[in-house]
Amino acid sequence: MERKSVERRTFLKGGAAAVGLLGGASSELSTGGDQALADAPASGLPQQIQAAIERFRAAIPPNFDHDYVEKAVIPFFLTSIYGDQRPMLPMIGVDFSKENALPYDLWGLITRDWRPTPEEGVTVFLQGLEKRGPNNLRKRIYFSGVTPDLYKPMYSPKVVAFLDKLMDQRFAGRPFMRHYLDYYFDLYWDLHLGVTGDDIPFEVRQIGESFNTVLAYRNPLLPITYQNYMIVRKHLDFLKSWIDERLDDIENGKAKNSEKTMAWYWLKNAGDGRHFEKKDVVFECFHNFVALSQWGNSIFGIMSRLSEDGGDPAVRASFQKTMSGNFDNANGAPYTPLELFVMELFRVISPNGGSISSIHDARTSSFYGTSPQASIGVPLERHSYINTPHTTTSMDPVHWKDPSAFDPARYLGVPTSAQITEDKCRQIGLATCPFDITNFEVKDGRKANITNSGFGTVFGVVDGKSLPVCDYAGFAPFGFGYRRCPGEQLTINVFEDFLRKVWRDKILFRRLNAPNPGEVPIGPNAVILDDLGFTRSA
Repeated sequence: MERKSVERRTFLKGGAAAVGLLGGASSELSTGGDQALADAPASGLPQQIQAAIERFRAAIPPNFDHDYVEKAVIPFFLTSIYGDQRPMLPMIGVDFSKENALPYDLWGLITRDWRPTPEEGVTVFLQGLEKRGPNNLRKRIYFSGVTPDLYKPMYSPKVVAFLDKLMDQRFAGRPFMRHYLDYYFDLYWDLHLGVTGDDIPFEVRQIGESFNTVLAYRNPLLPITYQNYMIVRKHLDFLKSWIDERLDDIENGKAKNSEKTMAWYWLKNAGDGRHFEKKDVVFECFHNFVALSQWGNSIFGIMSRLSEDGGDPAVRASFQKTMSGNFDNANGAPYTPLELFVMELFRVISPNGGSISSIHDARTSSFYGTSPQASIGVPLERHSYINTPHTTTSMDPVHWKDPSAFDPARYLGVPTSAQITEDKCRQIGLATCPFDITNFEVKDGRKANITNSGFGTVFGVVDGKSLPVCDYAGFAPFGFGYRRCPGEQLTINVFEDFLRKVWRDKILFRRLNAPNPGEVPIGPNAVILDDLGFTRSA
């Protein structure tokens, strides 16, 4: 039996299925890696295992595409994600790698071959530190397009225009999140490529929404997940070609105001392209479907807490207090009062629950000896990952005296990334900083460089002024150290504009109490009942 010709029913019939389902193997083993196991009669299996296999087989709808079953459904059930301990320092060790750290059933959303294909482009979010160039260079180039000094002149006008349209009076009293998703991709592509409105093809809009729908529902056995997964695959080549053409427009000066796009900075600061090729820019432009999809989850979390009925009184009181003062004046502190308020919102909402790392079998370096699968020559490819938690770390009483309280001022008493120097590392008991502190000067005309803290956290220095982040393990919504999300400050800036809009226009959020609110996929693992709306009196 040739491997490529193995049918879904064959896979689900034999003893190899039992080994895979119970032992964490991949479909590679189950589709011919061990012929003896594949030929084992089902009747020889314990009754309990046979029953489990039958239930699994019955759960797969018969109309599902064969490749989808082999490359998405089966890996979903053969993937293990383990929980890591809560960090004491804001770091993740380099042994927990970002290299291909994506649950294997999702690779078909971003590659034609259902597997990592770095020769066609790669994102820094799925790239090991050792492959990013010296001193995390790839991350620094990416970050050059989202440094906070760019936000007000380059990106804020786009965000404000989006918010004005989103919360126009004519949309008051309607379900908000479906309405948000209808407009979201105008902002997404405007920020990345400077394209909006009718210039965004139907296929590009559809693939974006389908991508988010798959992430939200997640279970590959659901018809809605399958349908949207296959839509993504249908349009993937079109999307990549369309992005590539728009990048050509930016490079050739055909695009208007191209300096107001993230892609312009990535192209300008990529240097010789060795560590950030054009194909990688293409990849980043659509892989951000994952990162920015969390904006929907965040906006829903903020609305829910500010809601007039069923909201969080502490959050509402803090918002009133913040906005009644000089909320945009830092007054010598690292952060403005509004920035502190948004940071605390993200700590408690935590739209991204953890940092996923790929792991490998380490028995060869321990007293347990070699891998038993390797010793008998079984080509067992496991898909195992470990999750370093964000939410529970942010709520850990080791880091905060009262972690359950909503207290934006808490960040004024912990270090910023600019303060984690060699002296600070020695002060806390380390012989030296875990990461050398280095600088990358941008090449886009600004007097700016991208530096890092002793924990590896990347941040900007513009015109000699540091623009740091909170480099403390208790503030975990955006990750840790060299792995920290480079879009953190952009995201905080966007939600500052959202809250300015809410305050200025006297916008209130309320439950609509609709009899049958619709389900809306708003972010990874987040499908909500769309029963929140707004009113405004300005």
